[in-house]
Amino acid sequence: MAGDDEKDVREVEEATSSGATAEGSDEVSKAGEEEDTGAQIAPIVTLQEVAVITGEENEDVLIDMKAKLYRFDKEGTQWKERGVGQVKILEHKTTGKVRLLMRQNRTLKICANHMVSSSTQLQEHAGSDKTWVWHARDYSDGELKEELFCMRFGSVESAQKFKDVYEAAQEKASSKTEEKDEEADEAADLLDKLKVGSKAEKADAPEEAKTEN
Repeated sequence: MAGDDEKDVREVEEATSSGATAEGSDEVSKAGEEEDTGAQIAPIVTLQEVAVITGEENEDVLIDMKAKLYRFDKEGTQWKERGVGQVKILEHKTTGKVRLLMRQNRTLKICANHMVSSSTQLQEHAGSDKTWVWHARDYSDGELKEELFCMRFGSVESAQKFKDVYEAAQEKASSKTEEKDEEADEAADLLDKLKVGSKAEKADAPEEAKTEN
């Protein structure tokens, strides 16, 4: 009987001990979850906002579309991909000059940058109604170069929309050129009249002097 009692006591103690251990473990776990130290981790480096100057601040965006640009390599006599990104047609707010600007995605590197003029006519490439080809004096590499570009759009609608805006910009540029030519002609005529008037005055001066004598 004594042996049985000792066995029962041992089992109760073990059960109590395991229960206490489990209960203590639960309390520690809860304490870890509910405890808030209130510590704040400050960033190692503090970054300040920097204004990015793109050179487009004084221009109005006439169109902004996604496209893929190719450049014709004369030496290799083949088309080479120039970049995929956003192509824009921009009009300067003061001068009214219009240019085409395209930057590559992610890097934002300029892959096309030239003025829109009457000489840069768009043509279809190999009968594709999503692609336009044109010549231009491009400045994307920091110096003027004669380039042959080919631009492909994702849909016929996008390509046509681009062409409409491009040609409208051409007409505007052409009209400004005509106005400048007219102003130049008027200035030249006025200058000629002033020269003629000056010559006439010089020719009349001696006669008047003789009359007075």
